[in-house]
Amino acid sequence: MTNSLIDVLDAADMTPEAVRLRAHSYDLLRATSVVDVGCGTGRAVAELAERGVRATGVDLDEQMIAVARTRHPDADFRVASAEALPLPDASVDGYRADKVFHALHDPAEALTEARRVLTPGGRVVLLGQDWDTLVIDSDAPSLTRTIVHARADMIASPRAARRSRNLLLDAGFQDVATEVRTGVITDASMFPLLSGLAEASRATGAITGAQADAWLADQRHRAATDRLFLAVPIFITTATTP
Repeated sequence: MTNSLIDVLDAADMTPEAVRLRAHSYDLLRATSVVDVGCGTGRAVAELAERGVRATGVDLDEQMIAVARTRHPDADFRVASAEALPLPDASVDGYRADKVFHALHDPAEALTEARRVLTPGGRVVLLGQDWDTLVIDSDAPSLTRTIVHARADMIASPRAARRSRNLLLDAGFQDVATEVRTGVITDASMFPLLSGLAEASRATGAITGAQADAWLADQRHRAATDRLFLAVPIFITTATTP
């Protein structure tokens, strides 16, 4: 994990849509103690603490946890996976995972672990994008579809967000509900994401180098002329333990 990537994630976290979405997720939790799985650099843990919530941040990436501990030295951060949380049984009444489940090879296993650490009546809030449904305006729509789907195919569970409701039901959760909120980006702040899509597709051989360069040139021109359009539907799924 590079510092430049952390900078990109920081920029994404501070967009108005992201700020509102995090606040909404905290409201949905309705919890006094929360484990934030895939906590990254710890922003959500710090914001939950400001609300009086006892929050523990867990992430498998040691560099992310190191940054989180530097930024928020009074908070509780631990290096661990979603499948093996470093918490006792029935020890928290809230479980939050934001843009995490797409990276898991077995999201169902993570939800089994969520059931273990949650108290009866505890709340789960899962947030994530479906990697097949990124919406990008382009002069080459067919090529854009190829790029989006090729990138999705490189991800462990690219459609975990659309599966969240069924995954929670299968894991025995109750009161499962899903909503969708869409983030719209029209400036150059997320251009590194577009560049990453094209470069990944080029690396897999799904598109040629010339196609990648032409597609990125179009997107760069759109960003420079206020014509860039990227929409990211975020699925928010909540549930309660029996």
